Amino acid sequence: MTRIIESLADIAAPYDALFCDLWGCVHDGHTPFPEAVAALQAFRAMGKQVILVTNAPRHRASVGRQLAKMGLPTDTWDAIATSGDAARVAMFTGAVGSKVWFMGEPDDRVFFDPMKLIENPVDIREVPLDEAEGIVCCGPFDPLADPNDLRPALLLAKQKGLKLLCANPDIVVDRGETREWCAGAVAAIYTEMGGESLYFGKPHPPIYDLARRRLAAMGSLPADNRILAIGDGILTDIKGALGEDIDSLFITGGLARADTGTTRQPDADLLSAFVSREMVAPTYAIGYLR
Repeated sequence: MTRIIESLADIAAPYDALFCDLWGCVHDGHTPFPEAVAALQAFRAMGKQVILVTNAPRHRASVGRQLAKMGLPTDTWDAIATSGDAARVAMFTGAVGSKVWFMGEPDDRVFFDPMKLIENPVDIREVPLDEAEGIVCCGPFDPLADPNDLRPALLLAKQKGLKLLCANPDIVVDRGETREWCAGAVAAIYTEMGGESLYFGKPHPPIYDLARRRLAAMGSLPADNRILAIGDGILTDIKGALGEDIDSLFITGGLARADTGTTRQPDADLLSAFVSREMVAPTYAIGYLR
């Protein structure tokens, strides 16, 4: 049974590290949440570590610059693991060929920045769909448009037998009060059509392997029962934590705010009904990270 808690400090003692989601937990796409910032700072002040584990379809340096521009203090985190980096490893080792059709917004093109850690990387070239060997999807071209509008292009891709590399498994994200479609929505449509989608972010194992490598690089790798995952996505953050056999703290005031009746805290009955319906049970729940 999921335990509703009052603050991160109430459960922090047994954990040495956090795998903390960003969007919906630490910021809203525009501004950091002050209580979340304070909670992470307090956790680190105890000598513990915070890995920001995000389904952002970009490399960690790009995410770090975005967080700095947003005003997130650097003492809230130790390292960043992105689905973009996990997916970039696959791309530069040839998972979708060398000639790729790109889907995403202009800012997502940092996905193609060189990756120095890969020996003999594949020479990636961006080409039109009819010349492509595979698809790199960082998201729809227009995050506000119905992703079903992409079906004609996806049908051609499926007929060509192209694999779709999904750099962000999230279906939707809330930027302030506006809900936007993510790459996961495109990949879900492609899979439903019979195409093959490759996933690298939460809830899939590659991003957790990357997060553990980030921890190990800092000189320690806690046992799984000493790691707590925090997130607002029941089918990404929380399902991924269950798959990795680590405890989880569900932020109900994010994507599931309406489903869980969250104001300051979730409604206990609505939360119970929600997790039963999704068949994913977090260890703990709280309205907002604090």
